[in-house]
Amino acid sequence: MALKARALYDFNSENPGEISVRENEIIFLHSEQDIEGWLEGSNSKGDRGLVPASYVEIVKNDTATSYNNNTSGDAYQGSRYANVPSGGFDASYKPNNQVENFTKAPAPAFSTFSAPGQHHQQHQQSYQTSPGSDDDWDDDWDDSSTVADEPGAVSGRYQDFEGNGPSTYRISTSSMQRGGNAQQAKSATVSRNLNRFSTFVKSGGEAFVLGEASGFVKDGDKICVIMGQYGPEWQENPYPFICTIDDPTKQTKFKGMKSYIAYKLTPTHTQNAVSRRYKHFDWLYARLVEKFPVISVPHIPEKQATGRFEEDFISKRRKGLIWWMNHMTSHPVLARCDVFQHFLTCTDEKAWKQGKRKAEKDEMVGANFFLTISTPPAPLDLQEVESKTDGFKAFTKKMDDSVLHVNATLNEFARKQIAGFKKEYQKVGQSFKSLSQAFELDQQTYSVGLNQAIAYTGEAYEAIGDYFAEQPRQDVDPVMDLLALYQGHLANYPDIIHVQKGALTKVKDSQKHVEEGKMEMTQADGVRERCNIISFATMAEIQHFHHIRVRDFKAQMQHYLSEQISFFQKITTKLEDALRMYDQA
Repeated sequence: MALKARALYDFNSENPGEISVRENEIIFLHSEQDIEGWLEGSNSKGDRGLVPASYVEIVKNDTATSYNNNTSGDAYQGSRYANVPSGGFDASYKPNNQVENFTKAPAPAFSTFSAPGQHHQQHQQSYQTSPGSDDDWDDDWDDSSTVADEPGAVSGRYQDFEGNGPSTYRISTSSMQRGGNAQQAKSATVSRNLNRFSTFVKSGGEAFVLGEASGFVKDGDKICVIMGQYGPEWQENPYPFICTIDDPTKQTKFKGMKSYIAYKLTPTHTQNAVSRRYKHFDWLYARLVEKFPVISVPHIPEKQATGRFEEDFISKRRKGLIWWMNHMTSHPVLARCDVFQHFLTCTDEKAWKQGKRKAEKDEMVGANFFLTISTPPAPLDLQEVESKTDGFKAFTKKMDDSVLHVNATLNEFARKQIAGFKKEYQKVGQSFKSLSQAFELDQQTYSVGLNQAIAYTGEAYEAIGDYFAEQPRQDVDPVMDLLALYQGHLANYPDIIHVQKGALTKVKDSQKHVEEGKMEMTQADGVRERCNIISFATMAEIQHFHHIRVRDFKAQMQHYLSEQISFFQKITTKLEDALRMYDQA
């Protein structure tokens, strides 16, 4: 028998599997157990789907029982709504009306929203090595034993690269709240039990906003956001550098039983080359995704089970790694982080193992990452932040659609050049050569020049066919490499946006609790301050994305058009040479 429930607030569905309800509308629930903060039921229109558990109250014997987020979700780990498409629903995503107006707060409690690392985690899992591949971890890398902290190390953090030792200070989100020591009112928003299986819990964004983050922060860990000409931006790297990736070579170990490709990396700030395998890039990527919840870590090229030692694949992977490295060194935060510098500079085997293990014990990840962010004194206008976030969400969706379209179009264009155009031009060339052979049957002397000119024309068209087949490597392939890199970035941003949306929702909920007398103003101010930190970081990351996007696409389109001009000039030159042959005929 279905349970009756009453909607406490309006809810507008935006995702597949959700249903819209109006305040005071009666809903028939198919189960009283929530699924990651959502309930399955049918509204008055008969639509069946999901509604947030915190938006309804159960009606039992004329007594309403309100839901909150203290409901345990352990029994429903991994469960998903059956009617949702295979991609799943985002149990954390909030509709636009929840962040539309900061003067009207929505429900006092809310379900978890998805973590920025959710997509990264899925992407990372797709990189898991399989037994017997050349990318398997070496035994010394798989050693699960720990290394004793170096003298002076604090909480497993390793010293700065200058060897000056860590300058640390204790910081927690509780110290960020304004006001005195007044007793703070309890509420579901602040004291609720988190669903430990939630991916957002693992990312730490919610824990930070709720004031649960605490850790030691080194001076070297501090990340500064400044106000630039166009808004918040990451403070520039005072020591910019680039890193080349050269000489991919096939190497072996275990007396030739295992083979792998090693790349030579040479950063300009050290000029010391290091050798790295693909698995090293893969390990670094996983560490970065774990550490930076609201930074878009560029995706590394995907693995390939077969053909790993073929020349074309090695060349393609190297180009992808070069693009990846370019975006890493261009990012003011990623370029300076300890684990990336360790990856680029460490040459000693023992030091490498120690740095690797300490990076895996890094405490400044997830929620604690936000503790390291230093923001300008003046807070952001959260309504403006919301507007910009919504605008960026629409932008990335449109850009993603356009990138897919351009990629498909160029792929088809290149296919035609390599196969179709080459074949057609060669057919024309062969027909001209056949005509020349026919004319050679005429033994008249004055016909020789014409025969040679026609034969040369045929050869010119065959050569032009080869030009078409070779050209995509010069112009189309680089554009598609760039598009592939940006497809990775665009796949990262929905999760980052959800974190920002969730933080804004927390602020509105705290405002609602203050109005209802469930929360002290000082506690709500703390939630707003922590949301302000996340907002600065998100806005800075969006600003960085636009800067590199303009830089990359400007340079790549210039390169593409330059190559196209050179290509058609080469064709023109070949045809002009053929034309001059007739002047001598």
